[in-house]
Amino acid sequence: ASSCTITSEVTRVAWLNRSNILYAGKDKWSMDTRVELLTNSESEFSIIIKQVDVYDEGMYTCSIQTPDKPHTTQVYLIVQVPAKIVNISSNISINEGSNVNLLCLSIGRPEPTVSWRQPKEGGFMNEGEYLEIKAITRTQAGDYECVTANGVSSPDSRKVQITVNYPPSITDVKNTEAAVGKNAALRCEAMAVPSAEFEWYKEDKRLMNGIHGLTIRNDKTRSVIIFSNVTTKNYGNYTCVASNRLGASSATMLLFRTYVPPLTQRSTLTSTPPS
Repeated sequence: ASSCTITSEVTRVAWLNRSNILYAGKDKWSMDTRVELLTNSESEFSIIIKQVDVYDEGMYTCSIQTPDKPHTTQVYLIVQVPAKIVNISSNISINEGSNVNLLCLSIGRPEPTVSWRQPKEGGFMNEGEYLEIKAITRTQAGDYECVTANGVSSPDSRKVQITVNYPPSITDVKNTEAAVGKNAALRCEAMAVPSAEFEWYKEDKRLMNGIHGLTIRNDKTRSVIIFSNVTTKNYGNYTCVASNRLGASSATMLLFRTYVPPLTQRSTLTSTPPS
């Protein structure tokens, strides 16, 4: 609202914007429905502009006519606009070692600041609309948040998710000892993005789930081959192969027989009675 203080000596009063008359006394000249007369009394002449936008910014003049001479009072309207993100990079899936460039554009008045941050522990802050990550690693995968603010209202923020793809790397391989007739399992763990597919081999022959009493269970990071009743044919070297579209990794482990020491023979003492 814009207010103009007047006295009883005033004969005519008007509000103008850029030489355009908005109100002359109680008569409305403006065609803008957002402009309304707020107060028209002997001491005050004020107008109100509803739903202000940036185009309303500028000089407003209250023109007063008295018997002596005209007077003017000027008010400069500054329109503030909350910071808002209007364009941001899409989620991205990229191979490890590649360069990443993210963009975040915002608008607002006053001119907003823009910064990038990584919310997870050990993350960083980067000032500016652009974020460049050179030779990205798998540890740098995750959400990256753009934050813009100018003090008019709460900051605006949006996130970009970066997925870093890399070939499988087998991380946990152990030999296993088992006795005939007992249960046993061999485990193969691999980290990969996309998730690895697992295959098992024995002596270059691929093993299939449910064949020869074997059970193979796979999930995103691990494969387990289960022997429900170990026989002598099960002993030997097994190879786990983990693969995705970026490469493959393999590891060999041994299922070996539990050593059972032979029974100790009883010592026999022979005595000959005297004759």
